[in-house]
Amino acid sequence: MNVFYEGQVLWSQMDANQHMRHSAYADFAAQARLNMLESVGLKLSKLFEYNIGPVLFKEELIYLREVALNEHLKITCEITKSRPDGSRWSIRHELYRSDGIKASVVTVDGAWIDTIKRKLTVLPAELSQLFIKAPKSDDYIEARGHTPVKSD
Repeated sequence: MNVFYEGQVLWSQMDANQHMRHSAYADFAAQARLNMLESVGLKLSKLFEYNIGPVLFKEELIYLREVALNEHLKITCEITKSRPDGSRWSIRHELYRSDGIKASVVTVDGAWIDTIKRKLTVLPAELSQLFIKAPKSDDYIEARGHTPVKSD
């Protein structure tokens, strides 16, 4: 299990029905995703030097079990699909309660954006080599697609 975030559910993450609010799931997944990237050496500070950041096209959340206040969560991350150069990717996050029960699955599809030009871009070769080291799921698919976006 590739756990990239562990933490307690806070009061501010609860909704009126005493469940963890929907946006908190996405927040936990985002933090785990960034931790995963950092674990392979793809540090945000390095991305920022190149004026590159991750951008999401789609985020899907499947609720499986309730998550309550003060619950301790573990969040896993794995790449489920990517182009060989890492220019487009899908990542699956699974949120587990402290009792080991899977509470939700968050799946995102994304790419990289040039934060100055506001256009999609590819990672420089040195960063792409780091990205491809990220953990991959057992059902990982190497995607073939359109010609990669040129960075200039």
